[in-house]
Amino acid sequence: MDVQLKKGLLDVCVLALLARGDSYGYQLIAELSAVVEISESTLYPILKRLEAGGQVTTYTREHGGRLRRYYRITAGGKARLAQFEAEWEEMEKIHTFIAGGKK
Repeated sequence: MDVQLKKGLLDVCVLALLARGDSYGYQLIAELSAVVEISESTLYPILKRLEAGGQVTTYTREHGGRLRRYYRITAGGKARLAQFEAEWEEMEKIHTFIAGGKK
């Protein structure tokens, strides 16, 4: 898969998980690994980029005597998800055209 396309899809996948509820890095990796290969070295730059872009916020909570950083989607992140849904409809049309009208 094209690296830039995959990068954009990973951002949206992270936002989609966070739209279901707040989460932390290890849990996000575990859930995303069911559909795409992702490591900590890939996830954390995505989370930093999403935070810098105002699409997620963070907070800490104690767990097992340690502080754990949680991520929460913002209104901006929800808007990005909605934008992706609209763009995906266009991508499906393009795919159908490329496939010669076959689904």
